[in-house]
Amino acid sequence: MIEEVYEGDCREVLRRVPDVAIDLAYMDPPFYSQKVHKSQTRNGDSEFVFSDVWLSEQIYSDFIMECLVLVREKIKFTGSLFFHCDKSASHVIRTALDDVFGKDNFRAEIIWHYRRWSNAKRGLLNAHQTIFFYSKSSDYKFNEIYEDYSLSTNIDQLMQKRARDSRNKTIYARQSDGQVVLSGPKKGVPLSDVWQIPFLNPKAKERVGYPTQKPIELLKRIVSLVTDPGDIVLDPFCGSGTTLIAAKLLARGAIGIDISSEAVQLTRQRMQEPIVTDSKLMRMGKDAYDQHDGFAARHLAFFDYVPVQRNKGIDGILKEQIHGLPIYLRVQRNSETQHDAAVALAAATKDKGKGLLVVVATRDDLLGQPDYDDVVFLPSFELVRQYGLTAS
Repeated sequence: MIEEVYEGDCREVLRRVPDVAIDLAYMDPPFYSQKVHKSQTRNGDSEFVFSDVWLSEQIYSDFIMECLVLVREKIKFTGSLFFHCDKSASHVIRTALDDVFGKDNFRAEIIWHYRRWSNAKRGLLNAHQTIFFYSKSSDYKFNEIYEDYSLSTNIDQLMQKRARDSRNKTIYARQSDGQVVLSGPKKGVPLSDVWQIPFLNPKAKERVGYPTQKPIELLKRIVSLVTDPGDIVLDPFCGSGTTLIAAKLLARGAIGIDISSEAVQLTRQRMQEPIVTDSKLMRMGKDAYDQHDGFAARHLAFFDYVPVQRNKGIDGILKEQIHGLPIYLRVQRNSETQHDAAVALAAATKDKGKGLLVVVATRDDLLGQPDYDDVVFLPSFELVRQYGLTAS
């Protein structure tokens, strides 16, 4: 697998990269911030410095155009470019991208949203950056990524197919006999163009002290979206090497370029021993709004399921179906018998159309001799471990 890091001006080094050989180019050049960026490593032993000061916006624009033309020559016809910027010169960059890649090949304006620490700035706190997504042609590679459903999504929205009425308004589809029409297996919600991925905090394990270091989680998402294992990823402004690490972790080849010898050395070191921060902040941000019962979640931990919010009788729905029917899950609570759990699940699914009902038993008060034809009783993982039980 290709793992190359070159020192030098990318406009010179790119000429040595074969044409039409790259599946993804990620560009994170200077932002036209008109600042000199400095940052130290955590132990204070080293300092990284680079200048983002330009004599004029036109000079910056010409530099970006020159780089884009060279990068485009290296990308395959099925390949893509992701260009990272902020408000400083996004207007300049979007114009240059349209000129070089063509307006028809614009695919998305991705907003990377994150929480930042407050400062004394007068005005709105900067809490996002922009990533422009362009393809080289209309025949570009794209892998669907699905996210969890919104915590405000109710059970009907998850399960029932939509249709249009006589006024062209969206309604829940029903058969001629009034039965609801199911929407099929649950994949989740297609990835949107707003990505909430935490900014690297000062104590993050993967932070190396480079001024503009991006989180590996962000680059892994980009790499996963438009490449497959074995593909080649190019970063002509690789900085601390995050793009190359993301590519390596996902079994892609990687080519990095940076004009700074310190950045190249840092990238090579990180490539030898990649460190990825466990993103607790991402999970905590979701959990703050999560009403999914913690007791139920623990007993459903080994099921591949979609949690159901705001429903007293249903805890989840398996992502896979059996004979085209959804499988509804309920975990037996400490305050109820398995009979009580079965009654609650049956009542909650009464108007949901046909489906299979599964009670996950947490106590053995009935397990082994249930007398319900329409409910399957399965022991929870903890119950199996404690009593050595088998599902009935």
